[in-house]
Amino acid sequence: MERDKRIKIWVLWACLWPSSIYLLYRWLDPPLHVNIWEIGAFVILASIVALFPLRIGDNPVFFTQGIAFAAFLQYGLFVEIIISQVSLLFLLLKVRVDRTSSHRIPINFLMFLAISVLSAQVYYALGGEHAGEAVSSITNAIPIITYALSQIVLNQLSLKIITKILYKQKIVWWDSGFVWDIATAGIVLPVGFVLYIVFLEFGISAMFFVGIPFIFISGMLMLFHNSNEINSYLKRTSKIGHELTGKLGVKDVLDLFVDRLSELLPLDYIYVYDVLSENQLKLIRFFDCSGGMNFSEVQMNSSEGVSRATWKKSGSFHYKKRAEWKHMTNSSTPKNAESVLSVPVERNNEIVGIITIYSKKKRAFVQFQFMILRILSNYLGVAIDNARHYEQRKEESERCPLTGLYNYRYFENYLQDLFLQWETDDIKKPIALILLDIDHFKQVNDTYGHESGNEILCLLSERLRMVLSNRGVLARYGGEEFVILLPGYAAGQSINLAEEIKHAISSESFYSHDHILKWEKVQEINITASIGVAVYPDDCEEPLELIRHADRAMYVGAKQQGRNKVANYSQMNTNVQ
Repeated sequence: MERDKRIKIWVLWACLWPSSIYLLYRWLDPPLHVNIWEIGAFVILASIVALFPLRIGDNPVFFTQGIAFAAFLQYGLFVEIIISQVSLLFLLLKVRVDRTSSHRIPINFLMFLAISVLSAQVYYALGGEHAGEAVSSITNAIPIITYALSQIVLNQLSLKIITKILYKQKIVWWDSGFVWDIATAGIVLPVGFVLYIVFLEFGISAMFFVGIPFIFISGMLMLFHNSNEINSYLKRTSKIGHELTGKLGVKDVLDLFVDRLSELLPLDYIYVYDVLSENQLKLIRFFDCSGGMNFSEVQMNSSEGVSRATWKKSGSFHYKKRAEWKHMTNSSTPKNAESVLSVPVERNNEIVGIITIYSKKKRAFVQFQFMILRILSNYLGVAIDNARHYEQRKEESERCPLTGLYNYRYFENYLQDLFLQWETDDIKKPIALILLDIDHFKQVNDTYGHESGNEILCLLSERLRMVLSNRGVLARYGGEEFVILLPGYAAGQSINLAEEIKHAISSESFYSHDHILKWEKVQEINITASIGVAVYPDDCEEPLELIRHADRAMYVGAKQQGRNKVANYSQMNTNVQ
């Protein structure tokens, strides 16, 4: 939240809260001096219980409403306000609200004050009493139950309104906070009522009979919630691990990892580094949840940053505030970061990467989240290793082992995917295909041997790469046939390129070292190629038609017309007709 808005909230609190407390005191005129020790015992018990909150997102749930409930039934509204406000102070001290979230302090004090007053008015409107009169007849159950329910409803309603107005977030009525509020109220409020009944009978001794068990109940609820939350995190972590084991490339693995990690942990920035050498890290993935920072490529030497410390010391780091690690900042460190988790990515007992995450909040990460990040780093190490092997196998399956060019399987899949993508995106551009076949290549094999023929195929592949540069997708389609796909090329452009390729093949000789002739001299070999060109959508409607029509242009329009020619399917059809 912006600084000026935080100041306005504090000013509003300063205007409303003290005056409200004073006016309520004058209006209610509570005899605090008569029961000072009893009220003090309630305040102490509520403050201790406030030290065992549940962290539900950004809104902690605590159990002092049970004690405040008992005090309200015994002493009335003002004592309940004192207990609620003091215990709230202890809660805020426990969760350690940082400067950027300091506006939560006045908001919570005002919200709990309003809830106390409004729910008390409901209680009084239904004829509720205090002390022994509160349970003098069966009809008193109605105001008591209504008071308890109104506290729950008003608390949730206040949270939703604040979320909508101050944070501009969508209201979700049924969330985990609401569920836990209902569940804990179902346990805590009955215990609070028991505390009130025992207090009527035994006085301050009830603090020992019921108060101490109340503290244990609060602690057990907190432990139960924490263990439940850890189990939830572990399940989600396991699911991420399974997702990372899929057939993915390195880029896909990193994208998936960053996406899932940003959803799992309360972070603002993610840095994933790759270990390049003994002295250098390279940033291979970066995430900023606000989109305000961007790094195309950052390399780090061995004397910089939290990530460097993690790498060099082969350990993990958990810093709760910037003061603990500010001496390790560098040019790529977020200026508003406070909390840091940094863990190594290990594979085969060797550090292969570093994961460092930052949050703008102090103490944003708890210890089990540190453990979760270490587990995920192990998953990532395995996943990247598997992804590299997968990419290698995929590359091998898509490449011609002789020339290193793409093979026909990759080319046909690429052509199909390109057509589908352009159709989906409604791209209205031509797609040209050039198919070439070496003329009389059998004579080369018969004269110089198949080793020499393979050598010519490799040399031709390199020459085609040089001519094409980055202008299209080149593949060996089979035998002595090569195919070139040119997205966005019209007929004129593709024919000009085909003529350029034809000239590059025929104008300069190829030299063979692996021939079968008796003399060892390098053999100069001249070859030519027949080339066919077809263009979508002028010549076809389907991807495979584009290949067939280029093939027909090559054989009918080029080879049968004398070879060493370029034939255009459209022109050839026009001539035939």
